[in-house]
Amino acid sequence: MCMRGAMVLACCCLLSARAIAAAPDEPAPTGRLPEWAQPLLYRVALRVDPEQARFSGDVDITVALRKPSDHLWLHGQGLQVDRASVTDAAGTAHAAHYREVLADVGVARIDLDGVLPAQTIHLRMHYSAALADGVQGLYKTQQGGQAYAMAQMEPISARTVFPCFDEPAFRASFALSLTVPARDIALANTRQIAQAAAGPGWKTVVFAPSKPLPTYLLAFGVGPWDVRSAASIAPDAYRNTPLPLRSIGYAGEADSMRRVAAFTPSIIQALENYYGYGYPWDKLDLINLGGGMENPGLVVLDDVGSGVPQPSPAAMRGAFNLAAHEFAHQWTGNTVTMAWWTDTWLSEAFTTWMQQKITMQLHPEYRGDLDRVKLLQRAMANDSLLSARAIRQPVQGNGDIMNAFDDITYEKGAGVLGMFEHYLGEAAFQQGLRAYVHQHAMQSVAAAAVVDAIAQQASDSAAVKRAFYSFLDQNGVPYVRAKVLTQHGQTVLQLAQMRYLPLGANGDGERHWGIPVCVRYSTAAGSRDACTLLDTAQATLALPGADAASWVMPNAGAQGYYRYALDSHSLATLAAHTARLSDVEQLAYADAIEASFHHGDIDAGEVLAALRPLADAPAREVATAPLAQVAWIYRHLAHTDAQRAAVVQWVTTAYLPHLQRLGYQARAGESDGDALWRTALVPPLAFEFKLPAVRAVLLQQGDALLAAMRNGSFDAQHVDREMAIAALGVAVQERGEAALQTLATAEEGGGDSVWQRQLVQAMAHANDSPSAAQLRALALDPKLDGVAMLGLLMTTDGNVMDRDARWQWFDAHLPKLLAGLPGPAAAYMPSMLAMEACSDADATRLQAMFGGAAAQVPGVARGVAQAGETIHLCGALRAAQDPAALTR
Repeated sequence: MCMRGAMVLACCCLLSARAIAAAPDEPAPTGRLPEWAQPLLYRVALRVDPEQARFSGDVDITVALRKPSDHLWLHGQGLQVDRASVTDAAGTAHAAHYREVLADVGVARIDLDGVLPAQTIHLRMHYSAALADGVQGLYKTQQGGQAYAMAQMEPISARTVFPCFDEPAFRASFALSLTVPARDIALANTRQIAQAAAGPGWKTVVFAPSKPLPTYLLAFGVGPWDVRSAASIAPDAYRNTPLPLRSIGYAGEADSMRRVAAFTPSIIQALENYYGYGYPWDKLDLINLGGGMENPGLVVLDDVGSGVPQPSPAAMRGAFNLAAHEFAHQWTGNTVTMAWWTDTWLSEAFTTWMQQKITMQLHPEYRGDLDRVKLLQRAMANDSLLSARAIRQPVQGNGDIMNAFDDITYEKGAGVLGMFEHYLGEAAFQQGLRAYVHQHAMQSVAAAAVVDAIAQQASDSAAVKRAFYSFLDQNGVPYVRAKVLTQHGQTVLQLAQMRYLPLGANGDGERHWGIPVCVRYSTAAGSRDACTLLDTAQATLALPGADAASWVMPNAGAQGYYRYALDSHSLATLAAHTARLSDVEQLAYADAIEASFHHGDIDAGEVLAALRPLADAPAREVATAPLAQVAWIYRHLAHTDAQRAAVVQWVTTAYLPHLQRLGYQARAGESDGDALWRTALVPPLAFEFKLPAVRAVLLQQGDALLAAMRNGSFDAQHVDREMAIAALGVAVQERGEAALQTLATAEEGGGDSVWQRQLVQAMAHANDSPSAAQLRALALDPKLDGVAMLGLLMTTDGNVMDRDARWQWFDAHLPKLLAGLPGPAAAYMPSMLAMEACSDADATRLQAMFGGAAAQVPGVARGVAQAGETIHLCGALRAAQDPAALTR
């Protein structure tokens, strides 16, 4: 091998370096960068003042140059580089020239003054760039009249902050220093190791070098942060030293992370125990910025209401689940990283699956098992589209990267993991994941690393690998059709698999997977389970002990990622015994009814009859599961007064008595369950089905809250916030522009950042034409960030009264709206409009709206395709149904 220094030239004399140098017109890489230049270490020194529009920096990248070249490819976007040089292994400096050759995607080229042999070099650049206005890159934000700058690199925004190799495969260490105003506090992934004055009014803060990270996980922030130390997390069998823990918020808001910090140690130690691998970073800061991001050592989380005496159960559960998700990333995503965005599931699917596991372990009362099934079913609804992407969809450009952060990656990926865990057994599955993390720590890998580790735990590893990849590499939902038969005196289940295609989908249903199918069925001695790996078009599964009267649940424990259908007799038998099913199986039954409806097998009247027993289930998640499907029927099929009255009567009978027993305000000492029931029932009954009895009570409450806001006596810290949002939403709809303006004034007044976001939720209920127009005007306020803008525009009412005006407004303002959205969010705007549409004419209109320049925004093209297909399928189902079935 070649050695450093003078020996480099001798090693390379066997070939003519200049002869193999790339031509100046070599095409710029539009996908992955070439691997012959590898970053090893970044020394990044930035000068940042959040009050200013721009920042400057010096970066020194240690690069392993693995072949002779006169140029380098890397990433940079919107950077003004005024000095660049390269120092070779012998210490000789060479001139270099930086230029952004593909400005729209952020690809840059460094041209050298000659060909350098393969060796380790230092690439140095001085540059400046603008602080971003959104929430990508190094962005600036205002809170309480003070300025902050925060870095959000995922997925591909590091290139807007410094010149770098902005791909997950390129892990490198970071040595970061920040020169900031003396009044401000600087934060980063690693602990601070030094601080020194840097001229009048400035200081330089130096942070410990990091372990190897991809660029998307580099994080830092500057501003008047409020920092509070919490008790360190005690050592355990996998970590020898205490882990420093801090809560961080905007000025005056460090306390907002207090409740999150309290449950953090239990989550971290549960994860360490599962993976047998200690938390790998030198500290853990929890920073409250809203949302979540798994930055090592500087995790972005959301609070549960700053200063709220008693947060709602929903807020506490949401905060716990978010923390469990982001902390799980510290192992899958941060310790082991995907080599390319094709395998984003290695990060997001695993953390979604692990979050549910941790929730069930530490807080079984939160019912993470039911959340798992609900999220899995949401993914299957998306995956039923012909335009759905595969979990491992090839990623060619930035748009594909943006599309990778969706229900398929998160929820489908998690569902597939859970299915194979159930099939292999929890202990074997854990052993495979431990091997994966330990063997590939601080590496970037492809799917084979984890699939092989898991499959090795099976008796037939080759079959399991084939089955696993059948779910990773092809889109679509398996449809398992099951029929109970008697063969040779034995009861068996005849199984057939195909792709699930709803009415209106013109795809090929002849597709096969390796499906771990587990069924539960009744016998005279109780229920039993039977499992098989269904990897052929048809198969037969014996059901020992079953007879003609047995009920069969084709998805035992709701663990499978597939939809099922039973023959009519078996379905009727199962429907008569839904009370014998577990809570998660009842959710799977509800999905089977929905799948049959969208497949055209049953009509709307049969849906209402089949779902009605679930409304009486003790579990809230099961009892309210029918509401979404009933809402679709109400919105799209109930045309006459009689039909609408029939659906409203169904809802009223099923749910109103329960809500009236609960009441419309939290009671002293009531259980979390009661509070969550109320939160689940009030919004759909008030806004979707508009039950007069519900709206009358909420309007009275909303009027009182508005009056308190206007006379200055309102106290957001001591209201039932869940009900306040609903009450104010009804008031906005009934009182119009005056109510909306009161809420807008309160939201602009600052204060509790969580309450500000909740006010936006209430305002989004505006649905009459004048109020909706006012709301859209507020969304264009330049002071709003993209998240707040999206909140105002995402209507929470299913019956938009001025949809034509709304669509015209979106069409007129689309470039500005898309430019203001954070990262992948732009790809979801088409689906936001699709929720209001149900005809091919609407689909055509949507396609036209998002054509032209909008189609060039990364991720939007796929978003339009999926939204258009969703609209088409809605229209096809509506056309195939006879609304008269609602009154028969």
